[in-house]
Amino acid sequence: MFKSLSLKVIIFGFIFTFFSSFGQSFFLGIFNSSIRNDLSITHGQFGTIYASATLLSSFLLIWIGKKIDDINILKFSLLVIILLSFSCFFFSKISSVYILFIAIFLMRFSGQGMMSHTATTTISRYFNKSRGKALSTGWFGLSTAEFILPVLMIFLLGLTDWRNIWIAISVLVIIFLPLASFFLVKKINLDSREPSDENNFKEKNIKQWKRIEVLKDFRFYIICSNMLAMPWIATGVFVYQSFILTSKGWGPYIIAQSFMAYSITSVITLFLSGFLIDRYSSRNLLVYMNIPLLLSAIVLFYFKNPISSFFFLGLIGISNGLANVLGSSTWAEIYGVKHIGSIKALTTALMVFATAFGTALFGILIDLGFSIENISVISGTYIFLSLLLLFLIRSRLNPTLL
Repeated sequence: MFKSLSLKVIIFGFIFTFFSSFGQSFFLGIFNSSIRNDLSITHGQFGTIYASATLLSSFLLIWIGKKIDDINILKFSLLVIILLSFSCFFFSKISSVYILFIAIFLMRFSGQGMMSHTATTTISRYFNKSRGKALSTGWFGLSTAEFILPVLMIFLLGLTDWRNIWIAISVLVIIFLPLASFFLVKKINLDSREPSDENNFKEKNIKQWKRIEVLKDFRFYIICSNMLAMPWIATGVFVYQSFILTSKGWGPYIIAQSFMAYSITSVITLFLSGFLIDRYSSRNLLVYMNIPLLLSAIVLFYFKNPISSFFFLGLIGISNGLANVLGSSTWAEIYGVKHIGSIKALTTALMVFATAFGTALFGILIDLGFSIENISVISGTYIFLSLLLLFLIRSRLNPTLL
């Protein structure tokens, strides 16, 4: 399916999305209790620090992330690797709330931000005809990490102190990733593309938008309103799952068990979306991305039976699988790939911002006395309105021809 060099780019993306997990919420949350116990801080204090550090990382990503358009990918990836390794080592030295803030900022910026940004931008720029399949395969790195790492970390926490784990991760990053990057992308430059005369023809005839031009395009904001629904709503659900359990009167393990449905539907959709995108284009599939997410809000509003939790999270998983791939391929299709790093730096930063926004908004609404049904109505209304706007402009999503 992929030629040798193309396969190396995909493997590079897979590895970088896997290692981005060290800055993802699902991984950092594993060490929540250990850190709070060491620092004697509450859940609320940890959450405030976490959200603030995440916001700061999103702002910095806008400016630093665009440099991937100007620097050779091998050199850029080596800089990101050094930053990630240092961030992991620094995380092992947390001794106060101030150090905790800096450590979380570094992990969110280097891990969730720069590692995933490097992976998806490299794949999006290099591929054209097979971009969907390439992105979906690359994103399996994160799915693999989500499947393996939680169990592995719980096992290791039973054997050693959490700080030792982070030192070991730092060493692993600085030894393995530079070697992998050199082997996989040493021949890749900013002009490298998937071999195909047809692709070269297409790219020459499509306007290559700069970020300042994108910011003046009304379509960008409508697409973003849809892209950001998944990050803020899903993050709110994941962070406040205990509130959902209490509100619905479900057993303590219902949502944890329902994550099986989320993982299965997410991976299946991730796999299928690559083929669908390459056949029908991201522009045509975008309008369907959040329909399962809208249905999940309806399920959460109407049903209280514990079985509904599996449908609720399963539907979120479908939208998540679509969003992971569409979130990268759509921008490349509409705005071209010459400045894709700069554009994706902005959209990735907005995604990171949305995760912090969702955590804060859900918390505020809960403190104000909103029920989970009320919150599901607010979420569903947002999804519906953003979908409606996207539906109205669906015929205007084609790239601008020169």
